[in-house]
Amino acid sequence: MKSKFLFVAAENDAIPRCKAGGMGDVVRDVPRQIAARGDEAIVITPSYSRIHLQDSNRISEIKFTFRGVPHTGELYEVQGKKVIEGIRHFVFHHHDIKAGDIAHIYFNDADQPFFTDANIFSLFCSAVAATIKDGVFGEINFVHLHDWHTSMLLFLREFDPEYKLLQSIRFVYSIHNLAIQGIRPFSNNYSSVDAFFPDVPYDHEVLIDRRYPDCINLMAVGIRLADAVHTVSPSYMEDIQKPSDPPHFIGGEGLEDDLKKANQENRLFGILNGANYTDINSVEKGILFRQCIRRLFRWLQEENKDYKSHYLAHTGEKLTRWQQKQPDFICSSVARLTEQKFFFFRENPDLLPALMKKLEEVNGIYLLLGTGAPEYETIFREASYQYKNLIFINAQSESVIDMLYQESDLYLMPSQFEPCGISQMLAMRNGQPCLVHNTGGLKDTVIHGVTGFSFDGETTAEKTADFLKQFSYAVDLFFQNKNAWKTIKQNAKKQRFTWDKSVDAYYEFLYKAKVDSVD
Repeated sequence: MKSKFLFVAAENDAIPRCKAGGMGDVVRDVPRQIAARGDEAIVITPSYSRIHLQDSNRISEIKFTFRGVPHTGELYEVQGKKVIEGIRHFVFHHHDIKAGDIAHIYFNDADQPFFTDANIFSLFCSAVAATIKDGVFGEINFVHLHDWHTSMLLFLREFDPEYKLLQSIRFVYSIHNLAIQGIRPFSNNYSSVDAFFPDVPYDHEVLIDRRYPDCINLMAVGIRLADAVHTVSPSYMEDIQKPSDPPHFIGGEGLEDDLKKANQENRLFGILNGANYTDINSVEKGILFRQCIRRLFRWLQEENKDYKSHYLAHTGEKLTRWQQKQPDFICSSVARLTEQKFFFFRENPDLLPALMKKLEEVNGIYLLLGTGAPEYETIFREASYQYKNLIFINAQSESVIDMLYQESDLYLMPSQFEPCGISQMLAMRNGQPCLVHNTGGLKDTVIHGVTGFSFDGETTAEKTADFLKQFSYAVDLFFQNKNAWKTIKQNAKKQRFTWDKSVDAYYEFLYKAKVDSVD
């Protein structure tokens, strides 16, 4: 008998224009494995007032209560990037759910963090709860929630009598990034629990943020109320049960006691994300710089890039020089420019110059592609003017990213913390060794001296010192011991972090539904 799974998330990369980060990859890939096992997967995200406008079919109206008054929204079925039997993709449209300023999904409310997003996702969860209750998707056996954006479904399941029937369904909650917790007031605010659900009685203690007792912690709600709690790597599961000691160690971020309790109750599971090893985008080899320059010219013609035009022209001029005189060594990074990903460069201003000096000695370059926090964009733009061997492409391009995974010699991923990480898997898939911080999912995927390199230490100072030491070691190994380097490359390429294996563990531990593994 087939089981039916409902995935509820803010992102879904299986449909166009619905991804901001790694969560979108997971929500794309796991349903494909479920469908391959003969079960049915349904995925629903908000439409953000845009996704439903193309290649979609209106399915039904959804009537629900929010802020104590009746609301009506619309459910659309959306064509997936790939048509796969057993998977259906839906988006929910409501005039109050708008596109944000981060990937046209999330909002960045500097004055009141999570203000707009909490409004949007609480409304979305109310609509999804009504959709399940009214049987729009038929009988649902499992609901898989992703990050704090979806935990209000658990609030409604627990406290709202209208949705008591949801208690008969197994709810799984995946933590993609514990540091982003969705903290909002209980009351006296338009974006608060009492404003969203004025007629629903609830237990403050079940919802409370222990650091801010007048607030709900939506990440904590997911951890406390789900039937199973999932972290996206085994080592990250261990890390977040320990208290944070910033900046030296990022652990449970105030939720370590809740996570330890979930573990004691056999509800907490660490299962590594997978990567795709079939249908890989094939890109032409040997044209990395040419493709970068081509993309720069395109960006220079876009009005929304006018404010960066001088810097983009500077980057293009630098690329033409390296195209004339090819580097002997390329290291690269592709990432959102955030505290999580590049903290060590900001913490120690001497680190980046030291890396550039080492690369200069071997005619090497560091090619970094990404956008993100203004303070980090400024760090790398200013450094780019200073160092001829730093090429900072302050934009996004899938074609350039694919080439970097293929053409670079060493991939740098010095994340302060990392729940799982996908970039290191994609680089290794192409036989590219990685240098990573020995934390979270990076610890679970890169073996120092075997499949790549890692740095560590008790304090931030020790870690940055070891980062430079291991970087120098890796560069020297590349030039001085070709056989050893070749072995590490081959070992990296042989690694297989497959979704097949991961979803086997999902069925066994998260869903408690055993099936035969897919060949």
